Amino acid sequence: MISMKEKQEVIIRHYRDGDPERKISRELKLNRGTVRRYLKEYQLARENLKSAGITDETLIEEVVKTPKYNSENRGRRKLTQEINAEIDRLLEINEQKRNRGLHKQAMKKIDIFEHLCEKGYDIGYTTICNTVREKENKRKEAFIRQVYQPGDVCEFDWGEVKLEIEERWQTLYMAVFTPANSNYRYGILFQRQDTSSFIQAHVIFFQHIGGVYHTMVYDNMRVAIRRFVDPTEKEPTQALLKLSVYYQFKFRFCNIGKGNEKGHVERNVEFIRRKAFCEVDSFTSVESANLSLQKTCNRLNTRYNCLNNGKKAIDLLAVEKQYLLEIMPPFDCGEMEQCKADKYSVITYRGNRYSVPDHLAGKIIDVKVYPEKLVCYYENNIICSHERRYGSNGWYIELDHYLNTLRIKPGALAGSQAMASAPDEVRKIFEKYFSHVPRDFIELLIFLRDNDYDFNRVIKSIKKLNDICPKNISLDTVKALCMQDSLLTSGIKDTSHIEVDNEDQILNHSRKQLEELNMLFN
Repeated sequence: MISMKEKQEVIIRHYRDGDPERKISRELKLNRGTVRRYLKEYQLARENLKSAGITDETLIEEVVKTPKYNSENRGRRKLTQEINAEIDRLLEINEQKRNRGLHKQAMKKIDIFEHLCEKGYDIGYTTICNTVREKENKRKEAFIRQVYQPGDVCEFDWGEVKLEIEERWQTLYMAVFTPANSNYRYGILFQRQDTSSFIQAHVIFFQHIGGVYHTMVYDNMRVAIRRFVDPTEKEPTQALLKLSVYYQFKFRFCNIGKGNEKGHVERNVEFIRRKAFCEVDSFTSVESANLSLQKTCNRLNTRYNCLNNGKKAIDLLAVEKQYLLEIMPPFDCGEMEQCKADKYSVITYRGNRYSVPDHLAGKIIDVKVYPEKLVCYYENNIICSHERRYGSNGWYIELDHYLNTLRIKPGALAGSQAMASAPDEVRKIFEKYFSHVPRDFIELLIFLRDNDYDFNRVIKSIKKLNDICPKNISLDTVKALCMQDSLLTSGIKDTSHIEVDNEDQILNHSRKQLEELNMLFN
């Protein structure tokens, strides 16, 4: 096929300069038949235009049209009907897999090409790509724009965010809510994409806006769908059912592979993540990252948006609030689990170990799991709580849980995991003043626990003793000063009238120490 420039030169040289076809063919290195054909087409087009006597766009285009091959009667030599039928079969299998949620296991063009080659077909990869593209384009669907009523529909989705928390890169999960009518944006970061985080995200969002949307929309996420009954029917999880019953909202799921059915939140996950963390991605804690995220959402919601007809999302939300369902008291988002306390009196949850009081070793403990904490129960009574940790193989021990055992085995205190996990100020005071008398330190901790005293009382008492008589720091003097501090706090200055059981020698002795110390201070 010659170019438009070559066609122009052929026509000019023949009709204006009078060069014969042979000379033009030789000098332009074109086939003589090609030269003759384009000259004949040009002459015929000009005669038709002159005979018409009017301005006809079709005839004019015929005169100046770009040269091209006539491929109307030319078929594909290697793409046979047999190969076409096999490609159709493979594309149909792909469609069935997508309907079952297995879109990641569908065959790509290269897989179809390799499959045909293994079956002995002689076909090129480019031909396969063009054929598959043509067939898939024929299957494209049209979309119907929806109109949403205020307070009716809100969409939910998860998005991954990689941030540096305490100088360590972590993958966090951002729960994003977007009402379809107002396009209001709200996001919260969690350490896990689990059921308790899913529930707590809804509780926080409903409390934030002061109401509940009539319908919530989800994709095919595990925390919302228990199992697929068939490609069009899904069985919701118990957590979603409970949440729906409590807040009285309806819910629906998108079809498999149809993220456009919740397009508002689908776009906003990427948009919020980029706006919030494209410049700053290092934080001291997840809480500080969440504060930054909230500031970004507030900024986005208070600016004018062309998608909202030039209105602010915060103003549209104010209108929507009139149509929302009534807000309920916050739903308890904890998940109940059962763990057995081992011989070290620890329970194991998600690879981490948490201590419980030592008298419960070997017992079954009920644990209510929240995104930020674990609350432990025994026989329906709260026994302790721990901050939830998201690392692995960690030991999170409270020294107070082992005091009864350590009273019997005081020598085990110094090298114990309980002491290693204790706060720095506890370890320092033990090592400096009580390392040679561990039993006294254990008795001191039991004294604090029984009287519901904070360890800061010990620190204050030792500081006072260091100022007065640093050589007289012992169990009795520290206990006496702790009692004095408690009495002064409650407004009692004179301790001489305090009655003490005469049978308790330790308390009698402490009382005497207290009286002596009072004399020193006065």
